Amino acid sequence: MAVDEGVAPAAGTTGQGAVHRLKPNAVGLLGVVFMAVATAAPITAMTGNVPFMVSSGNGIGAPASYLVAMVVLAIFSVGFTSMAKHITSTGAFYGFISYGLGRTIGLASGLLATFAYVVFEPALIGIFSVFAETTLKDQTGVSVPWWVFAVLMLGINAMGTWFGVSVAEKLLVVLLATEVTVLAAMAVSVAFHGGGPHGFTFGPVNPVNAFQGTSAGLGLFFAFWSWVGFESTAMYGEESRDPKKIIPKATMISVLGVGVFYVFVSWMAIIGNGEKEAVAAASSANPLAMFFNPTEQYVGHWAVVIMQWLMITGSLACGMAFHNCAARYMYALGREGVLPSLQRTVGRTHPNHGSPHIAGLVQTVVSGVLLAAFAVAGKDPYTGTYVLLAILGTMAILVVQAVCSFAVLAYFRSHHPESRHWFRTLVAPLVGGVAMLAVVVLLVSNMAVAAGPESGSFVLRATPWIVALVAVGGIVYAQYLKHRAPERYALLGRTVLEETKER
Repeated sequence: MAVDEGVAPAAGTTGQGAVHRLKPNAVGLLGVVFMAVATAAPITAMTGNVPFMVSSGNGIGAPASYLVAMVVLAIFSVGFTSMAKHITSTGAFYGFISYGLGRTIGLASGLLATFAYVVFEPALIGIFSVFAETTLKDQTGVSVPWWVFAVLMLGINAMGTWFGVSVAEKLLVVLLATEVTVLAAMAVSVAFHGGGPHGFTFGPVNPVNAFQGTSAGLGLFFAFWSWVGFESTAMYGEESRDPKKIIPKATMISVLGVGVFYVFVSWMAIIGNGEKEAVAAASSANPLAMFFNPTEQYVGHWAVVIMQWLMITGSLACGMAFHNCAARYMYALGREGVLPSLQRTVGRTHPNHGSPHIAGLVQTVVSGVLLAAFAVAGKDPYTGTYVLLAILGTMAILVVQAVCSFAVLAYFRSHHPESRHWFRTLVAPLVGGVAMLAVVVLLVSNMAVAAGPESGSFVLRATPWIVALVAVGGIVYAQYLKHRAPERYALLGRTVLEETKER
């Protein structure tokens, strides 16, 4: 293979030529795990989602929501990783669904997944900019407009993708390690002090309480939302060492590791305040007090100061991971010539770094345009840009996850009888798919509450229609290719890593 030059024959194609390849053996197991966990942004998920879940969702049952979500996602991952052992493709969902349910559904799903990650980055830039602006002003008195930080993050993300996954991995390792450490310090300190003012209470982790409270559906949705992007492990298969082993392991580590961490940290935050006191803090004008109070009491004020700064770096890490995901989905679609012009642009890789550099630049431009459009429309970068785009992207990716589960079912009905298993390739993907559809229903039924002050926004009302339009557009275009350009249709979702081709 001529990977050093960024070009290699396309395995699984019809011999239509060469495609540009990503740099092989660039990242190991821990690197893939860090990239996937970064999309979850633990400190943003905890400080941003948990107070809202406690105040407006299932109350003290928020940790139990994470427990339920972890079980469901672990079941989903059983089928997902079974397929990852046979197919290695940067397209991840796009490739998996194309092999399982056919090229037409595969292209529709690939466009939906690409769309989701494209809008996730500007969403995270919005919340990063607000965190940076407010923290800098509160702690130094210096006032800098939010858009300055937005431009800074756009530049950092573009640079990380340009120089390859190994550079992004190094940055994310540092950012993730620090945010996980400060959250763990709070949680462990509460545990060592006997569990807070009322001692250890186990109501927060009782699974029954996940379905109680003001709006159990909203709480469960936010729990699932906190994991968005965990499946991105499959995107790094072509750049990882021994992907058939690394990707399944990395996926399960990401789901279970993040899950245990979420349950423990949210549980300790609640009992560190006291159950009633936690609800009061989460419902106050400063909901972050739910985390700041036990951190200050059991660790020290210095940890609160650090936590505020790490909320900035955590959202930066999450946005960077989403940028990498969006670029790789664009690249996966581009290298197969979904549109001929894409093969010569976003479907190319850097000759030295083996990175999807053009796709990364395109993603940077798209993110910048979306941020500018929301700013011109007068949307607040947090309550407007972040919330609306996050809901839009989450709906798209949850639909794709559900479809992927059914693709696993279909794939193993006609492929690899030696790998078929009553649980791994039948029950797990079936349960996972149905559960994911249920989460989509939770999202649709709780969208207005989740959007808060933007509940009447046109973007929010249009969200289900936008998702449907992208999916239908993919189906229609795939059928067009099937009848007018069958040689290009034949390539959809079929470009996989040569050494680890579908087998």
